[in-house]
Amino acid sequence: MRRFTIPRDIYFGQNALDALNSLEGKRAMIVTGGSSMQKYGFLDKVQAALKEACFDTLVFEGVEPDPSVETVMRGAEAMRAFQPDWIVAIGGGSPIDAAKAMWAFYEYPKTKFDDLCVPFHFPKLRTKARFCAIPSTSGTATEVTAFSVITDYNNGVKYPLADYNITPDVAIIDPALAETMPPKLVAYTGMDAFTHAVEAYVSTLHNDYCDPLALHAIKLINDNLLPSFRGDNAARERMHNAQCLAGMAFSNALLGITHSMAHKTGAAFSTGHVVHGCANAIYLPYVIRFNAENVDAKKRYLEIAAHINLEPDVDALIEHIRSMNRSLSIPLRLKEYENGCIGEDEFLQKLPRIAKLAVADACTGSNPRTITTEQMEALLKDCYYGE
Repeated sequence: MRRFTIPRDIYFGQNALDALNSLEGKRAMIVTGGSSMQKYGFLDKVQAALKEACFDTLVFEGVEPDPSVETVMRGAEAMRAFQPDWIVAIGGGSPIDAAKAMWAFYEYPKTKFDDLCVPFHFPKLRTKARFCAIPSTSGTATEVTAFSVITDYNNGVKYPLADYNITPDVAIIDPALAETMPPKLVAYTGMDAFTHAVEAYVSTLHNDYCDPLALHAIKLINDNLLPSFRGDNAARERMHNAQCLAGMAFSNALLGITHSMAHKTGAAFSTGHVVHGCANAIYLPYVIRFNAENVDAKKRYLEIAAHINLEPDVDALIEHIRSMNRSLSIPLRLKEYENGCIGEDEFLQKLPRIAKLAVADACTGSNPRTITTEQMEALLKDCYYGE
């Protein structure tokens, strides 16, 4: 028996934020990141809509990119003091991911973070609150997924938390928020969404419910990412929808080793975190080459190529993705990330541990080709040197 889980309600299109008026409850904790949602007036709109629906509200702000365990614990403590019956997370993937983890610790204060790192072992949620997610970026799709990525900076490791319990109850996909993204963020989040759709389509858990979502997301992203990058707001709206479709696909079909590698290199280096979407964009062509040795995976890569009007050839798909990266000013190898900030000596010194952690990552189990630690080391070297 299989399961397909998405939010109870997904509101999309212009003025979708108005859907907040339909929520019923008494207290709403609003979780957000930096100042952008305040700067563009969206935080005020959310608060006004909730107050119109007779909610008392409290804002928890300052969730950092790649949210930390410590931030999650502070947010959960604030929730326990305020006792919300709705958690409303607005912003990029980070505040929504953080709010999902806060939710678990709010409802179960004695839970340990290590307990949540075991895939699909969350306690039953909704004993105190329900969850509404409002994304401002077009990539992570965390507003419709069963995942949350939290970083333990003490150990330099990102942990993908996974459980259908943390799939939001309500997702609001309002394109006005996506219009505020700068081009670099459009590029990184767009390629994150593209990777989600590709990995979901070739996953060992792909199925008849997820395949159409993944393929249509690939087509929409292929057609709209570059126009969105160049400032076309109609393309921005289609990208906002496309990343959500990709999210519904991968939340149920799961992902592969592109994400395993991105998770484990994200916080590993002393020069700062490697932006997740950029890492996925760099790694995806190398992973396709590796996975295509599997007959079933190769067949599905060829189907993807044909679906976006490429020659049905793995090399053609790989070169097309590299061409997209060039057009989006994304480097083709990790060595060139942020002007070479990841030094060769540090990369090689940390490579064995990163490879071991990547093989153990939750996303590796659904990759279409099995991989050993030694193979993972070699693949990461290919990604670093561009070989």
